[in-house]
Amino acid sequence: MSDHAHRVEPLVLVALGGFAGATCRYLVDLAAPVGFPWGTLAVNVVGSFLLGVLLYESRLVGALSAETRLVVGTGFLSSFTTYSTFAVETAALGPTLAVVNVAANYALGLLAVLAGRLLARVVA
Repeated sequence: MSDHAHRVEPLVLVALGGFAGATCRYLVDLAAPVGFPWGTLAVNVVGSFLLGVLLYESRLVGALSAETRLVVGTGFLSSFTTYSTFAVETAALGPTLAVVNVAANYALGLLAVLAGRLLARVVA
């Protein structure tokens, strides 16, 4: 395979994963109730959990290929989760809800990563 093909393939994998992740994030946001950024919180927590499984699995077992980790981790999960939207939505909230949103995103995100790592350990 040529050097050019070796460079293009990862880009295509990331782009495909990114398209799917962004589409899923948009659909979650459409389904979420209004008044609080529930959609962003949901995708950030679910994404943290899945990345915890993905990263811990790769260190523990290595059962997933590098291409799968690229599509899912760099492509899908990077566009599914969102820090910029989290920041903008938090700035638009009143002070009390802003604190709740920051605390919920960070606390639940960290717990989700730990739960994902635990699941990967148990399943492996």
